Amino acid sequence: MKIFFLTSIALAFSITISSQTYITNVTITDVENQKLIPNQTVVITNDLISDIQSSKNIKVPENAIAIDGTGKYLAPGLTDAHMHFSQNGGLYTRPDAINLQEFVPYGDEITTSKTTMENKLRRYLKNGITTVFDVGSPLYYLEKSKTFEDKYFAPTIYMTGPLSTTYKPEIYKDFPDDSPFALTQTIEEGIKSVQDQLPYKPDFIKIWYIVGADGLSVEESARKNLPIVKAIIDEAHKNNLKIAVHATQRITAQLAVENGADFLVHSVDDEILKPGFVQLMKKNKVVLCPTLIVSSGYANTFGQNLNFSPYDLKTANPFQLGTLLDLKHLSDTLLVNRYKAMGNSNERLEGLRREDSISRVNLKILLDAGVTIATGTDAGNLGTLHVSSYQAELKAMQASGMSNWQILVASTINGAKILNKENQFGSIAIGKKANLILLDENPIQNLENLTKINKVINKGVVFDPKDLVQDTPEILVQRQLNGYNFRNIEAFLEPYAEDVELYGFPDTLLGKGKEAMRQNYSQMFENTPNLHCELVNRIVQGNTVIDQERVQRGDKFIDATVIYTIENEKIKKVYFVRKQE
Repeated sequence: MKIFFLTSIALAFSITISSQTYITNVTITDVENQKLIPNQTVVITNDLISDIQSSKNIKVPENAIAIDGTGKYLAPGLTDAHMHFSQNGGLYTRPDAINLQEFVPYGDEITTSKTTMENKLRRYLKNGITTVFDVGSPLYYLEKSKTFEDKYFAPTIYMTGPLSTTYKPEIYKDFPDDSPFALTQTIEEGIKSVQDQLPYKPDFIKIWYIVGADGLSVEESARKNLPIVKAIIDEAHKNNLKIAVHATQRITAQLAVENGADFLVHSVDDEILKPGFVQLMKKNKVVLCPTLIVSSGYANTFGQNLNFSPYDLKTANPFQLGTLLDLKHLSDTLLVNRYKAMGNSNERLEGLRREDSISRVNLKILLDAGVTIATGTDAGNLGTLHVSSYQAELKAMQASGMSNWQILVASTINGAKILNKENQFGSIAIGKKANLILLDENPIQNLENLTKINKVINKGVVFDPKDLVQDTPEILVQRQLNGYNFRNIEAFLEPYAEDVELYGFPDTLLGKGKEAMRQNYSQMFENTPNLHCELVNRIVQGNTVIDQERVQRGDKFIDATVIYTIENEKIKKVYFVRKQE
């Protein structure tokens, strides 16, 4: 895989840096008062909002940068309050969930995580996410995050190191320096897990409160490990660090909150919450990040029931998204069939439906009680792809009964409240960070309008979103391959030029134009059973990509070589090479 980034020279031409920027005649999305304020001018000086007035009261100086916001909506930059840099979202990212190291060694996956950290950040910013919380990764990422603090293309990062836990999956013991977990089986080890992070200056500490792995009941296990959990919480607070806790059972969540947890990073999914616990969360000002979609990512991948929208297929890292269909062609059919059967079993599906229903009911209960809700995806987990999963999470929150205003509040200023930074960012106000998104359409009318981004302003710098991540030839070819495999005609055609030409190698014209392709491939997608293209090998040379493919159509397999040539960031010509007899 090849990942390309903008050079520093190119970046200089793609962003606007000015001591003062004026966004004129814009409608402000006021998340603090939940109202739209039209005809405003917002002044940005360096990295702060320095003035907000009615446009008729402000004159733009000649030497300032002016952005016409007429007909547009200015919203605070979004926050993903739960993601992981050390996980990529693809099939091979969690070997403790499915071990496929005979195909992709976990060491290779670690290398991919480390080398694509900048690419992840660029993708987040391109899609209006100006703040991210990594709620658990190895120390490498915590240390590396500091190098992005002064980078305009990078969202603001808040993060912790390895998760303190009384249970560590066996497979990570082979990767001591790259494990996302710190095993804490005694009070002393719990305290040490906090102290070991302090030299790296984490923004908070996280506990992975896993119960039942010791053979005890959920409550017995939770209470047995509580002294260690409490010691970690106390040590973190002693060092002025807040505590996030992974607790999906009512008993673990309640014990965590009773003992000082500040931030619950998942919904409780085993019981409907009782009023006493709800009021305790509100009293203690505990923030909840519900992460409603992450479990379905695993289940749908294992059961081979994934269904991505054109937005997902265009926005996600295409290489990681493509791996999610590898179960269709991996040679270990016994393993694949076992996971497929598990993912589609009635017991598993019913359990997921029950957990999902309880999670959504509990979210509405907490929301109505006034508990602070912050949007987060748990991106990086298998099937929960970085950036693109954000819209799916918003839709799940909406289905739980949250209004569009409530969701926008959860996605902006409530993220800032996790670390008591709501006076620094999260809303459009004088003195706050100029982390903003300029939208072409009203986000309150439709949350999908959050994807219709005209400009991103990060740390006071104005970006055109398309300049943040380059569509390389390889990315374009991978996106069309993903669209093909998901039988999504819009996503398949998106990387192609309108006047694309298809040839039988070397020069026999087979067809021309995207609309002709639409007709032919739509019929194929609708009528061909077991349609799947496995990428066997790929060569990238300049604007040419050569793919060696193995295509399944029904019960037949076809070996093919396809040559793609790219012009102006679109696939312009395709050559199909016949296999020699």
